[in-house]
Amino acid sequence: MNVGYTFKLQDGHRVYFKVTDQPRQAREPLPKWTRLEHCQCANCPLKPETSPYCPAAVEMLPVVDAFQDKDAYQPVEVRVVDEHRHYEKETTLEEALRSLLGLKMATSGCPVLSELKSMAVHHLPFASSDEFIMRSVSHYLLQQYFEMRHGKDADWELKGLVERNKRLQLVNQALWQRIHSVCQGDSNLKALLNFFSMASSVSVSLESQLRKLEARIQGDQTSH
Repeated sequence: MNVGYTFKLQDGHRVYFKVTDQPRQAREPLPKWTRLEHCQCANCPLKPETSPYCPAAVEMLPVVDAFQDKDAYQPVEVRVVDEHRHYEKETTLEEALRSLLGLKMATSGCPVLSELKSMAVHHLPFASSDEFIMRSVSHYLLQQYFEMRHGKDADWELKGLVERNKRLQLVNQALWQRIHSVCQGDSNLKALLNFFSMASSVSVSLESQLRKLEARIQGDQTSH
């Protein structure tokens, strides 16, 4: 996986980030908020003795440094390029950062967030809430199909998906707390809050979200 994000700000300044499936290597000195024990996730399996820094925080650090004093609602031009295609969008910095941070978190090497890594391989920039739900559920059901093919019990009721997103919520909340003290503007905070709310929708209101999708899908079928 090789995804490049280029941000063009209002003043013409360009910022580029490259995301691969290999976690970013920590190079000291790093700020205090990236240390593992700083606002460590309640469900983090790592230990400070063997992992002194939070993998997700280290991966997010360049983005936080670049945009910590920026207004979340300022317009930006974003170009996303991967091995197969490119995307371009004029949007707010908040939406663009939500897309980038979500990808970085999934590929950071965090043991909990790594559950999203296989989804990150098929990254969809600027995904809406509906698209996020559709991709999450579809991807999970495909995983269950492969489990069935290998003679294992499949979870067609999506109970595991809800539980997984509860674990992810704990991580998102802790990461939000990590960067709260370092962001002078509000771009990173709003991006994380938006990403967190989308992840929450899978566990808190999955059934209602599925009903909305069912109505649309069934409606499309009956209209033909």
